[in-house]
Amino acid sequence: MPSLTPPRRVRARSASPRRLFPLALALLLGAGAAHAQSDNEVYEAAIAKASRLCPGHSKDRTTPGVRAVAVGALRVLAQRNYTMCPDRRLDAAAPAVWYGQAGVFAWNPEVEGAAKLIARQIDAMTRKEDFPPETLVWKADGRPAQGVTVPMFEPRPRPVGSY
Repeated sequence: MPSLTPPRRVRARSASPRRLFPLALALLLGAGAAHAQSDNEVYEAAIAKASRLCPGHSKDRTTPGVRAVAVGALRVLAQRNYTMCPDRRLDAAAPAVWYGQAGVFAWNPEVEGAAKLIARQIDAMTRKEDFPPETLVWKADGRPAQGVTVPMFEPRPRPVGSY
């Protein structure tokens, strides 16, 4: 015979803010820590990206140029998916280039002061958030070079099957 007693009511308890705060805080801090990179990791990531994209890459040529750039500027480049590439084909009179279409900063690592020059240009462009689509060329003294012909940027060929 069915029971004639009414069903027992259970009062739903809402989660109090005191209970949710520690959980929410832990989730937020954990998410931020997962995406944060140390300064050294930012530099190493930029060098690794150059090794995949730059035909003139070698650790000896790339590292001094990347390390000359402030880590904050490298973070901006990484967010925008831009790369730094050493390029020995660049002339000593115009050793630094921004290839706007490719999103690549190039410098001649064999020209004294070229790494510092490209670092100054990257710093200025990242501060202004100004990355024009055209190619920009700088003379060794830091002034823009007008009417100068530079080699076209060609990325390193990708291995078969990596498309």
